[in-house]
Amino acid sequence: MAFPSRYMPCHNDSADLQFFVSAGKVVKHLSLFLFGSRFLGSEDHAGFMYVCSTLQSLQGLPLPNQPYLFGLLVHRAEVPWAKAFPLRLMLRLGAEYRYPCPLYSVRFRKPLFGEIGHTIMRLLDFRNYRYSLPLVPGLTVDLEAQKTLINISQLMKAINKSNEHVLAIGASFNETADSHLICVQTDDGQYQTQAISIHNQPRKGLMVQVTVETMVEIRRSLREMKDYTVTCGRLDQPESRELVCLQWVEEVISPIDGKSMESISSTKMFQKSEHKENGKIIRWTEQVFFLVRGHNPKRGVTDSAEQSRLTERIARAFCLALCPHLKLLKEDGMAKLGLRVTFDSHEGFVAGSNGQPLPAQYLNALDSVLIPVIHSRGHKRGEQPLVMELIFYILEDIT
Repeated sequence: MAFPSRYMPCHNDSADLQFFVSAGKVVKHLSLFLFGSRFLGSEDHAGFMYVCSTLQSLQGLPLPNQPYLFGLLVHRAEVPWAKAFPLRLMLRLGAEYRYPCPLYSVRFRKPLFGEIGHTIMRLLDFRNYRYSLPLVPGLTVDLEAQKTLINISQLMKAINKSNEHVLAIGASFNETADSHLICVQTDDGQYQTQAISIHNQPRKGLMVQVTVETMVEIRRSLREMKDYTVTCGRLDQPESRELVCLQWVEEVISPIDGKSMESISSTKMFQKSEHKENGKIIRWTEQVFFLVRGHNPKRGVTDSAEQSRLTERIARAFCLALCPHLKLLKEDGMAKLGLRVTFDSHEGFVAGSNGQPLPAQYLNALDSVLIPVIHSRGHKRGEQPLVMELIFYILEDIT
């Protein structure tokens, strides 16, 4: 279910979308609204957990005006998880029905989680809710080969709310990840870690126990906003050691005008665009920021496959046009570049670095290559405007 426009928005921030419902209940992304003992024909239906759409296709859905949320039906046995670990329940629903989570509900289904068992839920004593888990906006966890990166942007409030010996925090959904770890409870009550993604590749779970002294050092480093690395594994087997790296991430700033892009919707295309010339490399980060992203009631959000192909062509054209100028751009301190493209009745682009537009000589080179690609999309009648920004880096070629 999606809230129609008669539910009045009280806050319009993509990082913290909230609505004021007529009954006086404030709901936001991953919040829970519970009903009485019987709901929608069953006592097992407890209420709704609300989510924002991310990577799902909205094509053909009759959507209200933005902003809006989708309500996912929660089984009564899943309520403890929905309260304490809503992201875990959201991704588990995605594994059962559709990645990263469905935008529809299934009545009379079996619960995805039952007995708490020997899980972090029991460890943190969530059963009686004597401990609350702070959710940190912008915090993501990336698993790589023998390394786990915990990327932090806001944490002080979470540290102050946590108890002395346990630092437990809730992360945000990472739209740029190629897969997500999920917790699955089997029929015999055991818990397993699986991964959901397009390719459904298996991954390993993670739990690290540290000494009291290490916990003190972690807290000190976090309060001082310094990176910290925990080395895991046996001392006599260095080849099998793994790292858990807590690192503060810099705020994403537009190279074009210097404005923050932290709260702007973005996605990763997973299309490598890299070109070399004169000992330099220009590389697209593969990240696409949507400054404006309207929707057509008949078609939903612009077709993702078509948009992906167009974005890849734009990135390639940008790189090829600037290839002859990479050395000069790098020497002049313009190693980070931004390209903002507008698709509406007045199609065009702006490109910049260090908060300033690129010099005329580079813009002229881009004009002849980018304008034909931008115009090739065509403007369909009734289609809403689309403004997206791509970021590129000029690097040294050490091959």
